[in-house]
Amino acid sequence: MSGPFKPIYPPRVLIVVTIPAGSTKSTHSAKVQYLVIDEDSEGQRLDNFLLSKLKGVPKSLIYRVIRKGEVRINKGRAKPERKLQAGDSVRVPPIRVSQEKPEVKPSGNLRSLLEASVLYESKELMVVNKPSGLAVHGGSGISLGLIESLRQMRPENSFMELVHRLDRDTSGCILVAKKRSMLVYLQGLFRGVKQIDKRYLALVRGRWPNRAKVVDASLQKNELSSGERMVRVSLEGKPSKTEFDVVKRFEEVTLVQAKPITGRTHQIRVHALHKGHPLVGDDKYGNDEFNKQMKKQGCRRLFLHAASLQFMLPDGQSLLVQAPLPEELQNFIDVLE
Repeated sequence: MSGPFKPIYPPRVLIVVTIPAGSTKSTHSAKVQYLVIDEDSEGQRLDNFLLSKLKGVPKSLIYRVIRKGEVRINKGRAKPERKLQAGDSVRVPPIRVSQEKPEVKPSGNLRSLLEASVLYESKELMVVNKPSGLAVHGGSGISLGLIESLRQMRPENSFMELVHRLDRDTSGCILVAKKRSMLVYLQGLFRGVKQIDKRYLALVRGRWPNRAKVVDASLQKNELSSGERMVRVSLEGKPSKTEFDVVKRFEEVTLVQAKPITGRTHQIRVHALHKGHPLVGDDKYGNDEFNKQMKKQGCRRLFLHAASLQFMLPDGQSLLVQAPLPEELQNFIDVLE
């Protein structure tokens, strides 16, 4: 993708015996099980394969049964880092599993919203326009995220994994692999010199200067005593670079396009703050009083949207996917205009 972005406004086998929903008791798998590795699991490490399949089983227990030789591949002992091949037979011993809470299911409204948010889908890949407020995965008090919802909505897909992540409050394009081979391919495009062109639309406080085309400032993650994760500019941090272009200026704010060259946590938000122009609606790095003022005018969320993705598919074709601004952000732009 060249030039400024033009924003759009308009498994195969069951490997764990679970207990009835709502029960808090533990149970054992009924017997020794033999799993045949299919193409979706080929290339995975043995430990990662078991961790993904044996939900609710402590990691320490999985490593213990591997170390004791109770897990075998093609009748032979195997180390945790052993790479699986299609057709391998994996012996899984009886293992205690528990399901303390019933599985949380996406509501009908969330299902409908996500179905309408699918921007592109093939046998190997899905691109979703993630809504703001929805975490990409469960954990840390979040029982249901995007990936858990999609897995329940697509039960026919034995494999479905996030390729990358978006902050909970950020909306827009996110990649979901439906085949392990596609996951490995796309993760390779994200490594080193990034071959995936991601463009965001962000509304920042003040008048963004035309000369500020690139912000090149190392970022370091810190965890506060409360457990909250914060990122700051630091010479001791990891190299981080973002390209910015002005899309439109308003009286008190500027709509910019941001292209992250690296992929650090909160990169666009912290780089914008570093230049003295925090994002509108950013309750972590923004200005509280200014955010209250913007909220009164109609912006009630972080104004950051992953507007487009472009990259080469394995067959050599170029894929460009664009996500229009969510209605609440478009409406706020209309107010400003």
